[in-house]
Amino acid sequence: MGCCNRRCGLIAGAVFGAVVAILGGALIPLGKSVIEETVEKEVVIEPGTTAYDNFVSTGAKVYRQFWFFDVQNAQEVLQTGVSPVVVEKGPYTYRTRYLPKENITFDPNQTVSFMLPMGAIFEPSMSVGPEEDKVTSLNLAVAGAYSKVPKVVHMVLEKLIKATNSSLFQSRTVNEMLWGYHDPLLKGTIGLFSPYNGTFDGKYNVFNGKDDISKVGMINKWQGKRTLNFWNDTYCDMINGTDASSFPPFLDKKKPLYFFSSDICRSVSASYEQSLNLKGIEVYRYTLQPNTMASPTVNPDNHCFCKDKESTKNCTLAGVLDISACKDDNPIYISLAHFLHGSESLYDSVKGLNPSKEHHVTYLDVEPTTGFTLRFAKKIQVNMMYGPSKVITVFKKVKDYTIFPVVWMNETATLDDETADMLKKELISRIEMLDTIQKALLGTGVVIFALCLISYCMVRRKQSLIV
Repeated sequence: MGCCNRRCGLIAGAVFGAVVAILGGALIPLGKSVIEETVEKEVVIEPGTTAYDNFVSTGAKVYRQFWFFDVQNAQEVLQTGVSPVVVEKGPYTYRTRYLPKENITFDPNQTVSFMLPMGAIFEPSMSVGPEEDKVTSLNLAVAGAYSKVPKVVHMVLEKLIKATNSSLFQSRTVNEMLWGYHDPLLKGTIGLFSPYNGTFDGKYNVFNGKDDISKVGMINKWQGKRTLNFWNDTYCDMINGTDASSFPPFLDKKKPLYFFSSDICRSVSASYEQSLNLKGIEVYRYTLQPNTMASPTVNPDNHCFCKDKESTKNCTLAGVLDISACKDDNPIYISLAHFLHGSESLYDSVKGLNPSKEHHVTYLDVEPTTGFTLRFAKKIQVNMMYGPSKVITVFKKVKDYTIFPVVWMNETATLDDETADMLKKELISRIEMLDTIQKALLGTGVVIFALCLISYCMVRRKQSLIV
C-alpha cells in the first residue's frame, strides 16, 4: 500500500511539474504580447508617453566639442607651396539642443510637426581655453571666393584680396571662426556656423506611430518636402529614417538603422557592431560604415553625391562630400574626423592628421526594445577647398586642389542616471521580471517533472526486482 501511495505521489508530482512547465511555456507568447503592447504604448509620440517627454525636450545634455586645425607653417605654404602642417587644438565645448521643440502640431494624418531651435552656450570647464583663444586657419572668405569666382575674373579677385590685405590663412578667435566675424573682403559677416543662435532647423514632420508603430519617428517631410532638392537625383535626394534621436522599437541586429542629418544634407545608415552595457541597460551600438563616404568607384550608390569632378579627381576621391548645394553655394566639404576612411591624397595635401576609428567614428547606442537612442557621438569635419591660380598671388604656389580641414566636431550625449533609473524601473525591470517568471516556471516545471519521472521509474524497477 505504501509503494502504491509513493508511486501515485510521484505521478501527481510529474503531472504538477508538467502543468507548471506548460504554464511557463504558455506565458512566453503571452508575455511577449504584453511586452510589445506596453512598449508600443510608451514609444508613441503623444502626450503622456515616455517617448513624448523625451521628444519635446532632450533629457540628456547635448554638447558640441570643436577641435581646430591650427596651421604651423602658413608663410612657407604661401612662399614655397609646401603642404600645410596642422596641429589639433581643442576641445572647445558648447552645450546645444537645450531648448525644447517649438510649434509642435499634431496633424490628422498621424504625424507631428515641429521646429528645432538652435542655440549654443560655451562651457569653459569642458574646454582647453576661452573662446578668445586664437587659431591660424584658412581664410574662409578668400577660399570661398576662390571657389565661387570663375577663373576669367580672377584678376578682379586678386585686386580685392590685395586691397583688403587678405591672405590664404588668417588668425581668428574660436568665437569668430565658429559664430561669425565681419570680413573686409566680403564686407559682411562670415563664420563656419553663422548664423546659429536664434535660428531653427526644420520644419520637421514625423510619424507619431499611433497607427503603425514601425514608422514611429520616421521623417515624413523636412522643410515641407518629402525629398531633398540638393542632389538632382531620386536616390540621393531621399529622406530616409528618423533624426537619430530614436528609432522604431524591437531592433533587428541584421538590419541597418537609417537616419537623416541636416548637417550633412543627406540620409545615411549605421550597422550593428556590438552589444554594450550602459548604466545597467543593454544597448546595441551602431556605427557608420567605411563605404558611407566612399568614392562612387567603390560604392556606386554615392555617384549622385559627387558634384565637382575637378576637385574630386573625377569622382575617385573617397572621404569627402561636397555640400555646397545646401549651404548657399558656399564651398563646404564634409568628411569624417581627420578624413577617416578617406583617400591617401587627402593626407598628402595636409600634414598632421591622425585618423583613428577609436576616436573619430560616429556611433549610436540604442536600447533594442524601445528603440530609444541612449548615447551617441556624431563626429564630422568641416573642410574648404582651394587650388592653384596663375593670377591670384596667394594661390600661385599652390600645386593642386587642396581640401583643407578647418575644424571637426563631436556632438555627443549620454543619458543621465535619473533617466537610466526611470527606464529600468518603469520599463526594462518589468520586462526582465516577466521574462524571469516565464523562465522560472518553465525551468521549475521541467525539473519537477524530470525528478518525479526518474523517481517513479526507480520505484517501479525496485518493486519489480523484489517481486
